[in-house]
Amino acid sequence: MELRQLRYFIKAKELLNFTEAADSLNISQSTLSQQIKQLEDELDIPLFNRIGKRIALTEAGQLFYNYALQSVNRANNGKLMLQELNQLQAGSLNIGVTYGLRYLLTPALMRFLRKFPKVKVQVVFGTSEELRHRLLSLELDILLTFEEVVHDAHLTYELLFESPLCLVSSAKDPVAQHDQVLLKDVVALPLVLPSNGFSTREFINNTLLQNKLSPNIALEINDIPTLLDLVKAGNWYTILAKTTVKGSGLSAVPIKGKNMVRKAMIITMTDVYEKKAVGQFRKFMLDEVKRR
Repeated sequence: MELRQLRYFIKAKELLNFTEAADSLNISQSTLSQQIKQLEDELDIPLFNRIGKRIALTEAGQLFYNYALQSVNRANNGKLMLQELNQLQAGSLNIGVTYGLRYLLTPALMRFLRKFPKVKVQVVFGTSEELRHRLLSLELDILLTFEEVVHDAHLTYELLFESPLCLVSSAKDPVAQHDQVLLKDVVALPLVLPSNGFSTREFINNTLLQNKLSPNIALEINDIPTLLDLVKAGNWYTILAKTTVKGSGLSAVPIKGKNMVRKAMIITMTDVYEKKAVGQFRKFMLDEVKRR
């Protein structure tokens, strides 16, 4: 049973004349008659009584009409819904983001919502590890985070920008006057670091291991705003990408050394159909980077 056959049946029922119905549908009468006959054969019951040149619905045809009309209307509604989705007049967008990229997310998201107000957006903050698992579970459509030490073969990575890894301190701390600082000097300071699970912590661990250095960790915490408040108090230091502390009032001195750079990435699933909303949001994010 095809939608085309149902549409032909509905038109024939409305006009009760195969010739007029065929003209209205821009097909030949023989084509219409053939399609109606195929439908009746499939249903194993006649839908029309043929009385000379006239036709009339059988009892079965009368019962079947409501079903056919409902089916065609639902198909039309489904097509309209998909057209609206394709034009971003509907649909949803689930974004995962780490704290360090919030300053970039906000203006891009505001511009996206102004252009596509009917798209339902959900934003989830978390550690890179948490959000990556949610992306792989298809709970998220797109992830904004710093690059992982090891890439996942199921994910696609697109560079947003690079940011130097910095020693972060109170603006009043003497170290804030430096242009650069050595990693070996950084690890001697009392550090408050993001907990394991944050991509920056993974990067720090890997870098210290490569340089055979052991950090002086005073505290580990899984909340970046609280971490920054502790550093602002003036008793501790931390290591973060420069962009993470933007607008915080803290000092960020670049750490001298090879590959002391964090790469901010847009991450999506590799073999999953990409929503149009994802593609449009990606454009807004990349455009926001160019604006800065």
